Amino acid sequence: MLKLFHAQGSCALASRIALEDAGADYDLVRVDLANGEQRRPEFLAVNPKGRVPALVTDKGVLTETPAILAYIAQTFPEAGLAPLADPYEFARLQAFNSYLCSTVHVNHAHGRRGSRWADAQSSFDDMKRKVPETMAAAMKMIELDYFEGPWVMGEQYTVADAYLFTIERWLAGDGVDIADFPAIADHHRRMSARASVGRALA
Repeated sequence: MLKLFHAQGSCALASRIALEDAGADYDLVRVDLANGEQRRPEFLAVNPKGRVPALVTDKGVLTETPAILAYIAQTFPEAGLAPLADPYEFARLQAFNSYLCSTVHVNHAHGRRGSRWADAQSSFDDMKRKVPETMAAAMKMIELDYFEGPWVMGEQYTVADAYLFTIERWLAGDGVDIADFPAIADHHRRMSARASVGRALA
């Protein structure tokens, strides 16, 4: 059975939604980041990076959201969570998820995890001030250049939608008004109405 290590409010929500979309049988283990459980030996034995998500499979542990989402889509092909039959379309999905992971999530983290990049409080403050600008710029690029609608990839719902929704939930805390991006706001409403999302958020 699959086992997902997650934390409240983290990007692990995308993997949890995808597991629900797939109808997967899985166990859920919550990691209390506020109390430092991610740094304890028990969790580091699962993921030496000390971060969530981590998905335990029968072959080993997977980390990093794009990799986990691709694994879920490929393991449950009947769920139709990725354009698996078309290598180019699948690569486009991977490119989108990689952008969310490598750029958008990092923009967000600069407001909360400044110690990853600097030591001085003034640096933390400067990074935090920049977050609304960088997150808004990312949403503008997604809406204008990458979002096809009604879902990220067009007519087919994919694991990319679960990942984008997870980041959409961070925007208010990052000082970005989702209403400034009508397609993104509509996507958020569509996602919020999905039964799988309701189960993942419960």
